[in-house]
Formats: sequence, C-alpha cells, structure tokens
Amino acid sequence: MNAIPKIPTPVNEPVLSYASGTLERTELKKTLKEMAARAIEIPVVVGGKEIRTGKTKDITMPHCHRHLLAKVHQAGPHEIDAAVAAAREAWREWSAWPLERRAAVFLKAADLLATKYRATVNAATMLGQSKTAHQAEIDAACELIDFWRFNAHYAERIYTEQPLSAAGTWNTLDHRPLEGFVYAISPFNFTSIGGNLSSAPALMGNTVVWKPAATAVYSNYFLLKVMEQAGLPPGVINFIPGSAAQISERLLADRHLAGIHFTGSTEVFQGLWKQVAQNLERYAGYPRLVGETGGKDFIVAHASADVDALATGMVRGAFEYQGQKCSAASRAYIPDNLWPKVRERVLEMLADLRMGDPADFGNFMGAVIDRAAFDKIKGYIEAAQSAPQAQVIAGGDCDDAAGYFIQPTIILAEDPAYRTMCEEIFGPVLTVYVYPAARWAETLALVDQTSPYALTGAVFAQERRAVAEAMAALRFAAGNFYVNDKPTGAVVGQQPFGGARASGTNDKAGSILNLIRWVSPRVIKENFIPPMDYHYPFMAEQ
Repeated sequence: MNAIPKIPTPVNEPVLSYASGTLERTELKKTLKEMAARAIEIPVVVGGKEIRTGKTKDITMPHCHRHLLAKVHQAGPHEIDAAVAAAREAWREWSAWPLERRAAVFLKAADLLATKYRATVNAATMLGQSKTAHQAEIDAACELIDFWRFNAHYAERIYTEQPLSAAGTWNTLDHRPLEGFVYAISPFNFTSIGGNLSSAPALMGNTVVWKPAATAVYSNYFLLKVMEQAGLPPGVINFIPGSAAQISERLLADRHLAGIHFTGSTEVFQGLWKQVAQNLERYAGYPRLVGETGGKDFIVAHASADVDALATGMVRGAFEYQGQKCSAASRAYIPDNLWPKVRERVLEMLADLRMGDPADFGNFMGAVIDRAAFDKIKGYIEAAQSAPQAQVIAGGDCDDAAGYFIQPTIILAEDPAYRTMCEEIFGPVLTVYVYPAARWAETLALVDQTSPYALTGAVFAQERRAVAEAMAALRFAAGNFYVNDKPTGAVVGQQPFGGARASGTNDKAGSILNLIRWVSPRVIKENFIPPMDYHYPFMAEQ
C-alpha cells in the first residue's frame, strides 16, 4: 500500500446518562438480568487457546456474596510458562507489524466496546465489582474507549518524532518494542485499567502476559474477548488468572522479562521492584517498571471556599464507588469558620444517599469488593469509635449478611496525625480535621507532610491568592491536582493520571508519557555520500 496512514483524531467518548426512558438504560437493565441469571466458566487463555485447568475459583457478587457469577480456572506453573512461550513466539510477527495494523486492532476494539459490547462490559463491571451504572459507564466503557483511541494517536506522535538530518545524510529513529515480554498486573477497581495495562504495551509492538485481579477477572475476560474479536492475534495478550505470588515468582525469574505494567498497592509494587533487583543479573536487559500505586488523597479548604461546592466534592470524592478509587478523597482539612455549615450540608447529603444493589439505579453506592476489604475497613471504623482523639459523626455501620456493605463514614479527628488521616484505607471513610482558619499556611505544610503518597488532591477556595498558595505549597503532594473540584474523575487526554512519591512512577496513563516507556529507540544514520579517504583537511602540509 502506497500510503502514510493517518490515525483518526480522537475525541472523548460521550458519557451516556442512563436516565429514565433512555434506550441505554433499557438495554443495560436487560443485560444485567441476563448475565446475573447464568454463571459462566472463565478459562486461562494462552496463545489464543482456552485452557481449563480444573482448578477453579468462584467469583460472586460483592453486594450478594451468595450469588455465583463465574468459575475461574487458575493458571499453574505449566500455563504460566506456556504464556511466556506464547508471548515470545507472537512477538516475532507482532513486533514487525507497522503501527497502522496494530492500531487498527485497538481502534476497532474501541468501536466494538462503544456499541455492541457496551452493555455487556458495563453489566459485568456492575455485577462483579459492585459499580453503579454511572461508575461503570465512566470506567469500563468511556475510559477504556478513550485509552484505545487516544493511545493510537499518541503512538503516532511518538513515531513521527524524528531527528534532524544534515546535508548528505538521513537520520531516523526506529521506535522498537522492548525485547521480551511485558507483565501486566491489573487491579479490581477499574475495568479500564485492566484493558489499558495489557493493551498499551501491545500497541507499541510488545507482547504481554496479563494477570487480572481475582475480583475483576469477570469483566476483564469480556475485554479480552472484545480485543480478540477486533483482530488481536493469538499470543499477543495472554490471560492468566491465578495465584499472584506464584505467577510473579515465575515471571520475574524469567530472563526475558522486559517490563512490568502495574496498578495496585504500594507494598506489592515495592515487593516486585525488590524481586526484579534481586534477579537483575539474569535478565537480558533492564526491565521497565511502570506502576501506579496507593494514595491518601486530600481535600483542603480555604476560609473563602464555597460551602455547597466543598460539601459536594467531599461526598462525591470520598464515597463514589465506595471510596475504592485510587484517587478517592480520604482526608479533608476544613477551616473552623466553615465547618458548622459544611458539616450540616454533608450530613444532609448522606441522609439522602442510598446504598445497595447496583441493579437498582436509585442507589449511589454498592458494596466493597470482598471479605478482606470489608474486615479491614470495619477495623478502622471500630477503632475510631473507641479512640479518644476521634469521633464517628456519620455512618459507621457495617453489614455483611447479604453483601459487603459499609455505610459512608465520616470521622472527625482532633489529632491531624490520627491513623485514619495518614493510612490508606481504600473504603468509604473520610476523616476530617478542623483547623483554625488563620493557620492556612501551616495547614498546607501539614497536608504535604502527613502522607508518604502523592497521587491526587484538591483545594477549594474562592480567593485566587489562596489557590496560588495551595498550588505552590502542594506542588509535589499530588500528581493530579484539582481546584474547586473533587480529586477523582481524571479523563483520558484531559487529565493524564498518576502520582509520585509512594504513589508510583508517575508515567501518566492516558498520555504519550506512558507509551514512551514501552519503546526502545534505535538511531539509524544513512550517509548518501560517504567519504572515500581517511584524511581530514587539517592534516595537509602547508
């Protein structure tokens, strides 16, 4: 083909409303009912072949933990090794494909997800991860569609980045994929992250071994089927649910590990980094380590903040998706001049807020993801209920009779160093510290120093000087910083996501910066008129 293809210019996928009477609402409710009525088997997928190992794990609904959704076959040592072999074999052809052929796979996947599979993937996310229709829509549909479309655009920009050429020469940058395979480890809380962690390296010519979170494998399996239907060749992305420890131990010991694409806890990522360091001498190259980890995300309000905007930001920022977003607000600093009104407004909202089965579209919240999360969050709440320096002023009830339900909880801390102000909880718990309004500068320093994380944060203020002061004082406290808005809801192409410090490598998913990590450039110089003699002019006799 005599053409230099142009990647279609991406635009953000419109968020459907699912309002009463809409076609999307009717279709989603129908799909939810159908999918909930049947349990499926999810195989290991290696080299495009489905493998049923016979060793399975049950997947149930978080909001109805007696309801079986799927039996997931677990990869063992044989399947793990086979996945590496399949990835290496597929690499030979896939790495040589031109960008437009690889991009076409993911652009088609985006269109399939936007149309034919939208209700299926959203319903799987609602059933398996207890997201509301809106939370599933902005994650499993819109964000992943945006990842696939914008990543193709960013890849084209990388490929067009070329060096200067002097007269008589032609210099080229060959943006090669990494040698080996990329290990993608995805979390439970965002279906889109599973799709992006596996596909972003693949778009750049790499092949992938993908270990989905056990509690998101249900929705992630449907993503794999979408990519396969879009034309993804066998072995490019290998899907291996199973023991995280066993999979990581084998993959990180493999000579051909080229990189890790990770979202999850700080402790796990640090453990992976240590394992890589211990194995460094056995690798063929230095593995690329890209990780987005934990957060202790903040809201800090100035005395000039708008009360209604602040209260709404606190409720949405802390309690959407049960506080299980990496970006969720979990600590808030409110000036004493505003606190009485803010407290009143927040409590009004919480009194109106409903929690339950996401299939009931009147619910704002669902259940936390599993028993382990429920027990951990409950432990923090119970400790606060008996702590002299803390007071639970809203919520606090935990009920696991039918599902893992925890009421949206607000803790008022007298001590800004109380544990729920400092430690990541990953649940619907917001701790508030009320500070003297005159101590604005000191409070900004407190926000910066309290947590080892630096993922997201927000400032609410009407005075521009206060906004500027917060942006300066908190410059390194958050990779995504919001002004008069909740610290969640990053949009691909608009707010590339990621943080530093203990929150990760800040390689900004949804931007050109992330894709650069998955290439290894080669410089090629061609001399059209090469010299024919070794002498230089300075060597001539006078």
